[in-house]
Amino acid sequence: MGAGHSHGVSEPGSGSSRSLRRRLAVVFGLTATVVVAQAIGSWVTGSLALLTDTAHALTDATGLLVALIAATLMLKPANKHRTWGFRRIEVIAALAQATLLIVVGVYAAIEGVRRLVEPPEVASTELLVFGVIGLVANITGIVVLSSSRGANFNMRAAFLEVLNDALGSVGVIVAAIVIATTGFQRADAIAGLFIAALIVPRAVTIMRETTGVLMEFTPKGLDLDQVRAHILGLPHVRDVHDLHASTVATGLSTISAHVVVDDGCFTDGHAPAILHDIRECVAEHFPVSLEHSTFQLETEALREHEPAGTRHA
Repeated sequence: MGAGHSHGVSEPGSGSSRSLRRRLAVVFGLTATVVVAQAIGSWVTGSLALLTDTAHALTDATGLLVALIAATLMLKPANKHRTWGFRRIEVIAALAQATLLIVVGVYAAIEGVRRLVEPPEVASTELLVFGVIGLVANITGIVVLSSSRGANFNMRAAFLEVLNDALGSVGVIVAAIVIATTGFQRADAIAGLFIAALIVPRAVTIMRETTGVLMEFTPKGLDLDQVRAHILGLPHVRDVHDLHASTVATGLSTISAHVVVDDGCFTDGHAPAILHDIRECVAEHFPVSLEHSTFQLETEALREHEPAGTRHA
């Protein structure tokens, strides 16, 4: 006997999902404009900081485009062939963005060190102009995405990209001011390294979290040993095995287990009450939102007849 339980997961195609897609479309348009402007600026000024920020913005634009496509696919409903729909596409999109950011960050670090040794001439006035253009566009993007940044992995990655690109633009502006006032050309390379230092750590964090979801690791904040102990503490429960929990997508976690109960529970009609108690126990004691739960009740005899290779602690 098994049971599933849902707590009102937002359905694909909801107004909220469509709103996220519109916001991504607006920010993608802004970022694509910045890419074109900064590409021209990096060619005119010869600045590494602006070139790195352009590459960063290009990565952001690519990531936002992927995020926009992911948000569109997430609107497709589940069906018999795709029981979760395209909910997990937001995790894949965030992982792709993180990978691109690491590539850009490594390039910026290598080129920045080279330019510290041999600093080229940089046109500070033009650098300042293009830096301001980038900052204004990025601040607009931050405002658009700020209220929805916690909606899912996809939106979080998009927001962090725009935020860090804004910080990169600040680095470009500071470098331009330093070069204009002091003639210290290495300020451009230092700004490029600063941008690289912004990119890599957050990209690694996103990559670690999304990989954990794709590998179906236990949701963060959920201790399966404690889950097992709480269920074992319920009346009539003899054992818990094949206990698994994973995250499908943001806000969509699942848990399943085989629960061995007294034989008499199947003859005295007590089994449904045990299922209810198990669900209530998990919902009450654990902070992780477990949207879908499946618990199979079985007797000791049934457990012993399961294939040995399929049984897990």
